[in-house]
Amino acid sequence: MRITVLGAAAGGGFPQWNCNCRNCAGLRAGTLKAKARTQSSIFIRPDHGADGVLFNASPDLLTQIRANPELQPGRGLRDSAIAGVVLMDGQVDHVTGLFMLRERSRPAPERPGGRAPDPLPLWCTDAVAEDLTHGNPVLRVLSHYCGTARQPIALDGAPFSVSGADGLQFKALPLDSKAAPYSPHRDSGEPGDNIGITAIDQHSGRRLFYAPGLGAITPAVFDAMSSADAVMVDGTFWTDDEMITTGVGPQRARAIGHLPQSGPGGMLEVLGRLPASTRKLLIHINNTNPILDEDSAARAELARAGVEVCEDGMQITL
Repeated sequence: MRITVLGAAAGGGFPQWNCNCRNCAGLRAGTLKAKARTQSSIFIRPDHGADGVLFNASPDLLTQIRANPELQPGRGLRDSAIAGVVLMDGQVDHVTGLFMLRERSRPAPERPGGRAPDPLPLWCTDAVAEDLTHGNPVLRVLSHYCGTARQPIALDGAPFSVSGADGLQFKALPLDSKAAPYSPHRDSGEPGDNIGITAIDQHSGRRLFYAPGLGAITPAVFDAMSSADAVMVDGTFWTDDEMITTGVGPQRARAIGHLPQSGPGGMLEVLGRLPASTRKLLIHINNTNPILDEDSAARAELARAGVEVCEDGMQITL
């Protein structure tokens, strides 16, 4: 399977529009060795297929489609390589791009030969569907445009596939993280608020474990990571108190559902326990994270540990 990193940043992107932290100001001034990034999303397609699956729909989706021509193959008057969308959670930076897909089809006009509606195939958990119907009614808004053909994601590991992305299979795993701020269970999480996905190439048997929002490593999560050929996991913060020390906010990483990379029990320690052959990548990187600075000590520590930092446009083949 072929994996395209459409966006590698956390909410707000990098540089964030209103932020003048060291990273954002340095990138704008050209004094920081770093690359701009849009908000996180990936696209997975089978090795010998044009169509694939979009994981999360960020607010930057139209920019990401323009930057990655394989998502617009141009086979007809209206076309897209997006066979379906899978949501990992209901966060604003992962669902707002669904509005950008509203032109997928239009109701048939009052004349012969008009196009029939073609709802957007959408996979999400029941908890996320509830939030996107009530707290942030994305699905209700889309019903006035293309509509959605929503499929539930089971949390028992039952595999599912997406029509058009033949040869790929997906399994979901509930994660310990946080629901969106508008969710009624923001502070008392429910299974399905956040998921990790194991993507399996049915021909080669190779696996990717994808979890852009990950607050804790349970035995089930570590098993999924250990059995994958590549892991692409939460790279939001370097330290637990990063927002506090940079002055951008009062909250700790773990309190908002993100396991920091450094420190005891951090993501680097977990990744170090995986098989040496596992490809290790960080995604959903906050604009304050020092790993964005390619000359930083944190970035050098990642390099020594064999951990990669995702960039927009990165291509991975498994």
